[in-house]
Amino acid sequence: MRDAFVRALLEEMEADSRIMLVTGDLGFGVLKPMWERFPDRIIDAGIAEQGMVSMAAGLAATGRIVFVYSIGNFPTLRPLEQIRNDCAYPGANVKIVCVGGGFVYGSLGMSHHATEDIAALRALPGVTCFTPGDPAEAEAVTHRAVRTEGTCYLRLGRGNEPKIHPGPVEGWEMPAPLTLRKGTDTALLSAGGILTQAVEAAKLLEEKGISAEVVSFPCVKPMDEGAVRKLTERFRHIVTVEEHNIIGGFGSAVCEIAAETGNGCRIHRIGLQDCYTSVVGNQQYLREIYGMDAKAIAEKTEAWLNEA
Repeated sequence: MRDAFVRALLEEMEADSRIMLVTGDLGFGVLKPMWERFPDRIIDAGIAEQGMVSMAAGLAATGRIVFVYSIGNFPTLRPLEQIRNDCAYPGANVKIVCVGGGFVYGSLGMSHHATEDIAALRALPGVTCFTPGDPAEAEAVTHRAVRTEGTCYLRLGRGNEPKIHPGPVEGWEMPAPLTLRKGTDTALLSAGGILTQAVEAAKLLEEKGISAEVVSFPCVKPMDEGAVRKLTERFRHIVTVEEHNIIGGFGSAVCEIAAETGNGCRIHRIGLQDCYTSVVGNQQYLREIYGMDAKAIAEKTEAWLNEA
């Protein structure tokens, strides 16, 4: 996703001289094309994320569109006050980019696991939250973020994520979800890079004779309420999947809408069960440990359907 983001942003920078990027002492390899093409529109703020966000807000106040780029929790939780006060409150055109949402930096431990970021940013009034599921979606939301007024959050993976969509996501309109697989028995709703596990889980369920629809939500704020309502009308059981705490994140957003429909659809949330990660390891290992890999998603979904 990281490379897709850089490609899309470079295209936008070619077309719009207002766009700048501020990085927190990282990304020198992947950002090299930007450094070479626009050396005066990229700033290395160092490991000083709070100052970096305030700097971006100041640049935005002069008419620029500013992307702030760092890893894991560092562009979100560390400068949360600056995002709230300096960016969201005045509606600054600042786009916060997290490279490594969820367990991407798994071996570096809990301090680098971004598992509360969606909840924190979604709670801030005026902040648009993008959660692309693969490189094609990452490219689409980057283009959209440039054209979205105010403060945005882009939660990306890192690099080398598999492509789920066969090609570019053409004509995507925020905040519409994207259906990757149709189903009749249940729906697996996914936000972020864990989409790979939802797709694989649907294949495992198919082997058990269970037809699971897979829907990716590249945008979780604003949420497409109409789409969620239609899903709750079609299915008695919906499973949300996120590499994030189940409190306040994507699953909570779906529940907020479903609770108001009154149609009896049950929502089951798969994610981090309101705990801190005390285990280290690569991303896939942590998904397995915390019950959100494809096998766990399929097993839990089958059990919930059998309860009906």
